Parts: sequence; C-alpha cells; structure tokens
Amino acid sequence: MEFRVIRAIMVPELNTQRFLLQQILPGDQQFIFEGLSHPDIIAFYGVRYDSFEATKKQMEWYEKSFNEGTGGPWKIIDKKTGEKIGVVAYYYYKAEHKKAEVGFWLFPQYWNKGVTTEVLQTVIEYCQREKDIHRLEAFVEEGNVASSKVLEKLGFVYEGTMKECEIKNGKYISLLIYALISR
Repeated sequence: MEFRVIRAIMVPELNTQRFLLQQILPGDQQFIFEGLSHPDIIAFYGVRYDSFEATKKQMEWYEKSFNEGTGGPWKIIDKKTGEKIGVVAYYYYKAEHKKAEVGFWLFPQYWNKGVTTEVLQTVIEYCQREKDIHRLEAFVEEGNVASSKVLEKLGFVYEGTMKECEIKNGKYISLLIYALISR
C-alpha cells in the first residue's frame, strides 16, 4: 500500500459574487478529463487528453505546481448549483521576476456569461496583493477572439505575436502575447 502526503489547502479558496474558486484536488480528475477532452474547449487550448488515465499527467502537474509554489489552479464552482464549470489559474510563477502566466477554460454552456471576467479579476487581485506579482502574462492561440476580448476587458495589453511557435495537430500555430502590469 502506498501513502502520499498531500498538503492541506495550499491555494486559498477565493470568492466572487457568483463563484467559488477552490484548489484542484486528486478527486477532480474526472472533471479535468471532461474539460480537457471536450472538443470545443481544446479547440484553442494548449493541453488535451484522450483518456482518463492520460489526464493523470495534468493532475501531477497541478500537484507539482502546489508543492513547488509555482502556480495556483482553481476549479470554478457555481455557488447556486455547486457545479464545477471550469478552471482558472496562475502558473509559471517566478518570484525573482515578480511575474506569472494566467490561463482559463470553461465548459461551453457557460461561455458569454461574464464568468471568466469575474473569476479572472479575482485571481488578478490575489496575484498582485498576495503574491506581489508585477507582470501577468497570457498566451492566446491566434483566432481565439473570445479570450483576447476577456483579457483586454481586464486591462491586458496585446504585446505581439509569436509566429508559428508551436505545433498543434500537426500544424504550426501562432500565439498572441498579452500582459498586465500592476501600477
């Protein structure tokens, strides 16, 4: 029998008007698999999984982020229904440079309802206030207009495009760089 010690809450629970943001735990693997295998979500997302078992890699990455203090992914929970509806995170946190990256995904039935704007604003405030992060970055796949709009609405500024910098589904893709500098 193998025992692993997992630290209790490392990422604080955050609240918005409509949502709870809670740490992703090992028991959330099915939820993560459903999101990161959903064709509409992975169309513009950099990570995808074809099996529940393969999703274990993502769960290990979350745990490693917690343990090393380099990130804080939260599951987004609708306060009214208790349903898990997506993920919002900061990651690749570098304390010496006071910077991190942000990312997010939602199940399609929650798109265009202000969810990402509401939860990401709370994560931004947490990063700036509690982690003293000066620069938040986001990399958006070219063509993902909805994510670009959310970032711009929250004050992120488009800084440029990394042309054909990654391969996805056998084709080169370009990434738009956005950043939010604290004042």
